[in-house]
Amino acid sequence: MAGVNKFLFSFIFLSISLIIPTLKANYEEFDEYWQERARKAREAALKAYDPDPLGVTFNITAGVSEDIVDTNSTRRNLKGVKRDKCNAANPIDRCWRCDPNWASNRKRLADCVLGFGRITTGGKNGRFYVVTDSSDDDMVNPKPGTLRHAVVQTEPLWIIFARSMVIRLNQELIMAGDKTIDGRGVTVHIAHGAGITIQFVENVIIHGIKIHNIVKGSGGTLIRDSVDHFGYRTRSDGDGISIFGSTNVWIDHLSMSKCDDGLIDSVMGSTAITISNCHFTHHDKVMLFGASDAFAGDSIMQATIAYNHFGKGLMQRMPRSRWGFFHVINNDYTHWLKYAIGGSMHPTIISEGNRFIAPPDIFAKEVTHRDYAPESESQNWQWRSRKDMLMNGATFKQSGPKLKGRGRFTKLDMISPKHGMFASKLTRNAGFLNCKVGRPC
Repeated sequence: MAGVNKFLFSFIFLSISLIIPTLKANYEEFDEYWQERARKAREAALKAYDPDPLGVTFNITAGVSEDIVDTNSTRRNLKGVKRDKCNAANPIDRCWRCDPNWASNRKRLADCVLGFGRITTGGKNGRFYVVTDSSDDDMVNPKPGTLRHAVVQTEPLWIIFARSMVIRLNQELIMAGDKTIDGRGVTVHIAHGAGITIQFVENVIIHGIKIHNIVKGSGGTLIRDSVDHFGYRTRSDGDGISIFGSTNVWIDHLSMSKCDDGLIDSVMGSTAITISNCHFTHHDKVMLFGASDAFAGDSIMQATIAYNHFGKGLMQRMPRSRWGFFHVINNDYTHWLKYAIGGSMHPTIISEGNRFIAPPDIFAKEVTHRDYAPESESQNWQWRSRKDMLMNGATFKQSGPKLKGRGRFTKLDMISPKHGMFASKLTRNAGFLNCKVGRPC
């Protein structure tokens, strides 16, 4: 087994090394700066890759089972905080939302992530940066106090906002690593302009903002991507959030809708990702993991999709996956028009404790959708449903090996997920939270 893992690791590394330098990922010139950034990103991705992904999935399900919505429970995540003042329903939220002093303890949030993005700390080890200016006028020399100025800094930063604001990005916002964007306590919209790009970096948290009405950037202009580098970028795709060749990314409590392309796209060997507690509405292609059937480097992609609400006006891709390993747990799927979960190139998809409410269309009752492979091939892909709740005629076509042993993990790690009947309660606060200073959020 060790020999197999070593061979796979070598094959994946070679695939990434050969293909990434040939890509144009919105930059016009793959200069020495971007080559070095890509090299470091490859190393971080391979380091974060877990050869036993089932162990991670059952680590998170253990947390769900132990810290759940039982109002008679005596369990406490924060001593001295009364449960009746806290509406947190899942273990990620219960880690921080019950603290009335959350505004003074903002960085506690970084200790709360579960799943494949579990070691993400964002800007926890840095100072606070307060965004005071909603403008985005200068792409090369961003004004101090703007979000663009904050995210390109070299040092770790925990970015907060002085007041509620609407930020219209004139071009894609290219983030440096070791950053947290924390919108709690105010209402921050990223809207009516370009989206956020997380490219060849690691350790990013985006929490508590609204992203909507994102359009394609015009491109053909210089954009700063770090303190000591800027370069020409081509036209951005119009994704709400684009994760490109990046590692340790946590996206939590966002409300997202109406982007030109995807709400969240993760491509080119990105891995160690958790997307949790988000509310997605009014969009066609919601979430993409892996952009090309030809890029085997996405075999290292591992992502957790947990406690999200897939709501009104959604069509498909919740998510659509290629190559990697995806744990889809305790989400509430109340709307889709084509399908909910899809993929190609034999991804592993473990669906546990989700609620799927099928649309009225009799031709759209099936949760899953497999692309570009005959059934004789796709029937071997491991797509398993466990404790899901299927409603209004929903069906889930399972395939591949059944879930059996839990490898090297303990009985605590192997505790089963909460049943899909609890999904609506676990996700009842998905999306942007209207947190008030001095009160549990």
